[in-house]
Amino acid sequence: MGKNWLSRRRNDAFYKLAKKSGYRSRAAYKLIFINQKFGIFRDGDTVLDLGAAPGGWSQVAKELVGDKGTVIGIDLAKIEPAPAIMFFQWDLTDEKTLENISELLEKRGIGKVDAVISDMSPNISGNYSYDHAKSVALCERALDISKGLLKKGGNLVVKIFQGDLYDDFFTKVRGNFRLCKGFKSKASRAESSELYIVGKGFIL
Repeated sequence: MGKNWLSRRRNDAFYKLAKKSGYRSRAAYKLIFINQKFGIFRDGDTVLDLGAAPGGWSQVAKELVGDKGTVIGIDLAKIEPAPAIMFFQWDLTDEKTLENISELLEKRGIGKVDAVISDMSPNISGNYSYDHAKSVALCERALDISKGLLKKGGNLVVKIFQGDLYDDFFTKVRGNFRLCKGFKSKASRAESSELYIVGKGFIL
């Protein structure tokens, strides 16, 4: 990472706010603004956070679902423990992971989840078409997991890079939810190509 990147991050308002508020990443505010707009979470919800590292989204989700709610964060990278949040170092591209999540939910008497959220991003290569395609592949995986684990009426949030595959994926989400919207969070950098697709009211 170059000096310009580090300087830009230190001068970033949401980075500073996240540090002050105890969030693990500035991305926490992206989810806060998404929830303010769409009302993703309710008190007592069970939330599955895909690609959760370093844990900022899980922190926000836990605050919003309250003491009676459950937040499960999964990432290939190890995530430092956080109060009242369950983190697992599992590979989301491995079919065994879906089985592991299902078993975990069953053991806790939950069954299915109320919301699936994903801020997953591919390792950036610098080739935009390739990175966009990898981003869409991660979104496809999040949607597949949602189809297996979401309750009827549940909600989905996924990050996607803009590009020529966007419309096709948006159509897939729209076919599985009563409401489907694209959204750019105020906490996303202006120059970023990232958008969030929000699906509300999962249709079984």
